Parts: sequence; C-alpha cells; structure tokens
Amino acid sequence: MTVSNSQSRLLVWHPFFLGGGAEAVTLWMLEALCDDYDVTLLTLFDVDLQRLNAMYDTQLQPQTLTVKAVIPSAWSGVGRWALANSSVLRAVMMHGSIRTLKTMGQHYDGVISGYNGVDFGRPGLQYMHWVRVVEGGKLQQNAPFRKLCHGISDFSVERLRQNVSLVNSAYTGQRVQKDYDIPSVVVYPPVVADIPQRPWSQKQDSFLCSGRLVPAKMPHRAIRILRQVRRQGFDVKLYITGGGGGVYGREYVNRIKQLVAAEADWIQLLAGLPYQEYLALLAQCRYGIHYKPEPFGISIAEMVQAGMIPFVRSRGGQVEIVGAEQQQLMFNSESEAVSKIVAMLKHPDQQQRSLAALAQQQSLFSVEHFQRQLRGIVADYLAGKALLP
Repeated sequence: MTVSNSQSRLLVWHPFFLGGGAEAVTLWMLEALCDDYDVTLLTLFDVDLQRLNAMYDTQLQPQTLTVKAVIPSAWSGVGRWALANSSVLRAVMMHGSIRTLKTMGQHYDGVISGYNGVDFGRPGLQYMHWVRVVEGGKLQQNAPFRKLCHGISDFSVERLRQNVSLVNSAYTGQRVQKDYDIPSVVVYPPVVADIPQRPWSQKQDSFLCSGRLVPAKMPHRAIRILRQVRRQGFDVKLYITGGGGGVYGREYVNRIKQLVAAEADWIQLLAGLPYQEYLALLAQCRYGIHYKPEPFGISIAEMVQAGMIPFVRSRGGQVEIVGAEQQQLMFNSESEAVSKIVAMLKHPDQQQRSLAALAQQQSLFSVEHFQRQLRGIVADYLAGKALLP
C-alpha cells in the first residue's frame, strides 16, 4: 500500500467477525478513517473484505486497508471452529490477540478498539458496546481462568481506564461510569441500510423480530406476546430473522423452529436471510418487536429508519432510539406489551403520531453523522487534544 508520509498510522483491533452490530461499527470506523490515515486492522483470522462489504455496505479495499491476522491461514479452519463453538478457546484466543496488539501497537501513532474496552499497553481509543466484555464475562468470573487469560495478555483494567472511551448509547455510558469510574462520549452506531421506503398504507400488518436466535434475545417471548394480540382479534403476522449461536445454540434454535411450525399460518422463520431480502422485509412490515433490553440495538434503529413502529423494553439503549417520550412503544412485561400493541393497532391516529415522532430520530443514526463525529474524535486523540481520563 502506498501511503503519504504525512499520514498517521492507526492500528484498529477487532478480534473476530461473527456477525452483529459490533463488527458493523468497526467496519464503518475503518471506512471513515482509511482515506485520511494509514490503517491496519488486527484480527484473529484473515477476513474476506468483499464479503464484509456486501454484508455491511462498506467499500473497504486492500489498497487502502492492511489486514494482519494473528492465526496463520494453515490453522484458520480449526481456529474458526473453536471460535464458534468453544467459549473457553474463544477467550484464550482473544487474549492472545491482545498480546499481539500490545506489541504491534507500539509502532503506530494511535491504537483503536472497535470491540469494547481493552488494555492496549498505552493510551488508546476504545468503542464500548457494553462493559467487561473483554476482561469479564461468565467464564472469567472463575478466578483461575481469569488469571490464565490475563496472564496471556498481561491485562490491566487500570490501563483500560486510561483510554478515551466512546459508547454506543447514554445507557451504556452510565454503566461505563459505574463499572470503571471513567467518562465517555456517545457515538451512536450508524444505520447503513438503504431501505426502500413504502407508504404506511402499502405496508403489511406484520411484525418483525430481528436478532440472533439465542436465549438472551428471547424471540420466544415475542411469539407469546403476539399470540395474545391475535386472540384479541388482530390478524397480525410475525417474521423472525437472524442466525443461530453455534453448536451450543442448536437446542434453542430447534425450540424456536418447533414454535414456528406449530403456528406456521402466521409465523415465518427466515434464518440466514440474504441482506437485500432483509431490507425488503424491513420495508414491508409496519411493526417491530424486541424483548431484550439492549445496550443499543442496531436492529431497532434499522426499524426506525425503515418507517416502522418498534415496540421495545422500557430500559436500555433502545429507549434512546425510539425517543424517551414514546412511552406508548415501551413495555416492562409481556402483558404490558400486549396492551400497548393492541392500543396502537386500534387507533390509526396514534400510529401516525408515533411515525412522525420516530421520523425525528432518524438523523441521529446516519452514516454521515457517525463518520463526522468519529473523524473529529480521532483527530483530537492523535493531536493530544482529547482529554484522557
């Protein structure tokens, strides 16, 4: 890669690409920075930029982005299997990549993590989707295993606290302050989908539940809620999209498949839906439903951009997406969700008021807003202007 001497060199760390909102943010960080800096992506395995571009609508090219893989290509097949199916090996490999990150990072002008808080071995810039993802988690609550992982990476939470911290929502920022006692800056993830816009009158009276098919996302509760809505006389449909959680997630995926098969007249499971078909589905549905409180919730932001009305939990980052004043869209329990959905379905005037309010939220999640904000923060960080906590 030919690079001007005037360009600062940036090392961006994202250990693995398994799908989801975190990697979308990292890819759009790279998109925002590659024109102005000499950027290297450090990850566990080599990546297929063409495939990632197709998934996330980026335009990353090997001419402007260097990719460094920690795991040699000869071992990538075994490594990828372990990554997807063993949480123990995933944590070990991640901390191994941090060890490499610290060594390489000393030779760059700046170091950035798109995958949560991390110890770079020097002050850096970290985008935090949630707290204690890298150094915590259920596995690392086990003291011997935590000692093993932190020994591999020489991990220090105190050094993590010296980084400039960006967060995906004010909700996450509150948790960062509580858990680490450090300030942060909210940089909302971008919604990059070019979603076809349809008039409300041409949309289906259907709901979309989007996200990974894992217990934490609770799509089974969306089924229960809408089953009760249908019993009150509303002939709504439900589309469930998303991928599974590896070998150990098959039991739950099979449970969802059984629930769908039992009520196939109104539920469709569209696992692994191609991206363009997913965008078309966003365009055709009137409503969304998401049970899990999220640090942010990119699928909910996509629903807002698509001109849908999403129903969400009343705590979490998704409250910032729909707007805190939109109490008619928030619920704390299945019964409250049923009540608020029925009220919305009964009143077209309330639907139009909600749509107008949600339209005001859309600019918060534009690609242009994200890139402009990120470029300014990175420039200040490299110039030493950003206040390190």
